Amino acid sequence: MAGHFEATPGGGASVALDEVEIAILRSLAVQLLELIGPGDEPAEGEDPLAALFAEGPSEPPTDPALARLFPEAYGDGDKELREASAEFRRFTENDLRAHKREDALAVVRSLDALSPVSDGGAVLSLAPDECRHWLGSLNDLRLTIGTRLEVSDEDEGQDGSLYRLPDSDPRKPMVMAYLWLGALQETLVETLMPD
Repeated sequence: MAGHFEATPGGGASVALDEVEIAILRSLAVQLLELIGPGDEPAEGEDPLAALFAEGPSEPPTDPALARLFPEAYGDGDKELREASAEFRRFTENDLRAHKREDALAVVRSLDALSPVSDGGAVLSLAPDECRHWLGSLNDLRLTIGTRLEVSDEDEGQDGSLYRLPDSDPRKPMVMAYLWLGALQETLVETLMPD
C-alpha cells in the first residue's frame, strides 16, 4: 500500500505514509489554508441565514494561484461576459472558498489524528466523505503548486521537462511534491471508481 491509496470496505481508502510525507502533506494543507484566507464567520447575534446571502468579491484575485483556484466563470471575453463573471463571482466565491477551506481542514485534521507506529509513519484510513475532502484538497494543492511553477500541459507529459529537472534546480523539491500529489490523487480517484 505504500505510496498509493487502496480501496477499503465501505467505499473508503487508505494509504501508508511515512513521517516525512505526513509532515509535507500537513504543511502544504496549512499553506493552502493561509492562501485561501480565513472565513467570514457571522458576528455574535448576527442572523446565520443572512450570512448565506452575503455578497462576495466581484473582481478576480490578483494572485495567480488564487485566480487559478477561483477562475472566471465565463472567461476573459467582452464586457458583457466580464460583467456576467463578476456577478457569478459575487454570489459564489465565498461559498467556494468555504468549501476549499473545509477540504484543507479535513486533511489537516485527519493527519493530526493519525497514531504513528514505531518508525513515525502511519496508515491513513479515510471514510468515503473524507475521501471527497482529500480529493478536493489534493486538486487544489496541485493547481496552486502548478501555477507557482508555471506548469504547462507539455511539462506534464511523460517526455515533459518536469521529469528532467537537474537536482540543482531550485524548483526540484516543489516539482517532486507536485508529481507526488498527482500520484496520490490518481490512486485515490481509482479507489473510488466503481468496478
